[in-house]
Amino acid sequence: MTLIQDLESRLSAALQQVLGETVDAPVVAATDLRFGDYQSNAAMALAKQRKANPRALAQQVIDALDLGDLGSADIAGPGFINFKISPATFATRAQAQLADARLGVPDIGAGRTVVVDFSAPNVAKPMHVGHIRSTIIGDSLARISRFLGFKVITDNHIGDWGTQFGMILHGWKTLLNEDALAVDPIAELLRIYRDVNATKEQPGVLDTCKAELVKLQAGDSENLAIWQRCIDVSKAGLQKIYDRLDITFDHWLGESYFNDRLASLVDEFLDKGLARVSEGAVCIFSDETKPPEQDPFKVHREEGWTDNPSIIRKADGGFLYATTDLATLEYRVDEWKADEIWYVVGVPQQLHFRQIFEAAHRWRKKGEFRHIAFGSILGEDRKLMRTRSGENVGLIEVLGEAVERAAAAIAEKNPDLTGDEAKEVSEIVGIGAVKFAELSQNRLTDYVFAWDRMLALQGDTAPYLQNSFVRIRAIFRKLDGPFDPSGVALHLTEDAEVHLARLLARFGEVLPQVLDDHRPNLLANYLLELARAFHSFYEACPVLKSEEPVRSSRLALCELTSRVLSTGLGLLGIRCPERM
Repeated sequence: MTLIQDLESRLSAALQQVLGETVDAPVVAATDLRFGDYQSNAAMALAKQRKANPRALAQQVIDALDLGDLGSADIAGPGFINFKISPATFATRAQAQLADARLGVPDIGAGRTVVVDFSAPNVAKPMHVGHIRSTIIGDSLARISRFLGFKVITDNHIGDWGTQFGMILHGWKTLLNEDALAVDPIAELLRIYRDVNATKEQPGVLDTCKAELVKLQAGDSENLAIWQRCIDVSKAGLQKIYDRLDITFDHWLGESYFNDRLASLVDEFLDKGLARVSEGAVCIFSDETKPPEQDPFKVHREEGWTDNPSIIRKADGGFLYATTDLATLEYRVDEWKADEIWYVVGVPQQLHFRQIFEAAHRWRKKGEFRHIAFGSILGEDRKLMRTRSGENVGLIEVLGEAVERAAAAIAEKNPDLTGDEAKEVSEIVGIGAVKFAELSQNRLTDYVFAWDRMLALQGDTAPYLQNSFVRIRAIFRKLDGPFDPSGVALHLTEDAEVHLARLLARFGEVLPQVLDDHRPNLLANYLLELARAFHSFYEACPVLKSEEPVRSSRLALCELTSRVLSTGLGLLGIRCPERM
């Protein structure tokens, strides 16, 4: 049980004693430590409901409150209840964290299955900087959810079917360079696609591409073989990037996996009256049960509110993303028994997912479906990040640049690091910097991709956190032998010690909050606050030069801090080197 949970339980008991009924009693970490460690406005809210005096009710609650040896409580302002936790309680909590493999994090997800849909690049095209956000946010949410006890299924719903394959098939048969394909398959597939696309206005080219696509969709053996080879070489190329990012998927069920389900899905929607034919196409319209401003199948134009249907079969018989996404959602609910499905996809797809989720609920598919949207990555000119030629910056180039810059910085700061160790540390620091630059932002905001700031050893960066971990481990390397914190009794007398233990206790409170609105930046910001608290502690409180039992107590605090830092960074997908 976290401190917040303990306080909420005790506060609820006091409120029940005073009011004679069970009520919610939310407690939050205090924003100003001068007034306490935690606070609650429960008495104020309940007094307003009952037209009572909030300070008087707060005093009644405090009189009935049994905090045991946790600390003390008092009233502030119009009726806030502030809690001051004793140093002894923080010491006890830190000792419990050291003995707990979960570091005090509650198991809140037991019995629930979550499917996380993220990354999802198109095959035959390289991943670009725009894929950073979906890939890194999705991976961190999957890691955090697993740690919180959820059964997590990750699915890379790649774009492996569609009209682009007509051009790729034509290019494969007429323009392919097998040697280039062997060296860099995705680059070669992109080249032939672009070359065909550049000639599509020439007589007969588009017709040829359409004919190749029709043959593929009809099951032509030659085109299916070429398509499968495109998939295989693309997956191999993508896997190299995922390996470098230390990201894995449980499944790669792309669009093609659901082809056989689309026709019957459309028939079912027609049979159940969930869709109807309009101008030859099959469309899902509003069911007129919601106010128009809340209805994803309505749009406001000059003439007022009008229909905004989702097409699931075109007039020519073709299917669309909406059809595939509905079939995918059905599979995840029916086959994987998903309680929740999270789609980590950019803001521009907001309307699409609102329509998909509304259609799914009308279809009686049970579950919580969430679109975890995110903004854009900007260059230092505050425009969308592009190459000089105006193209998207390749993700593999971004990662390579990050590692090169990290290597240069490390060589300057620590020339003793050489060879394979220097190479490995550069990889850890460079990739970690890219990830943390993403995960320290509110996912809905656009942010500027700035190399120098991202790789700085000071400031809100991954290298700063990694260096904090390295500094802690360096303390233990100076000991004559291994340090075992299990039998150490912690005693917190200095303010810096108490504050560090206070933040360590909050690890188990912050992690569940990440999932309230799917914001990994809450964890990133917590780790920065923890690292700053450690540096203040390290400056104010000598560790190795202290006498016993203070020395062992402070070593135990250092050990716990390093565990929380490395675990927290690991949940963001970031590794910690032993040296930098």
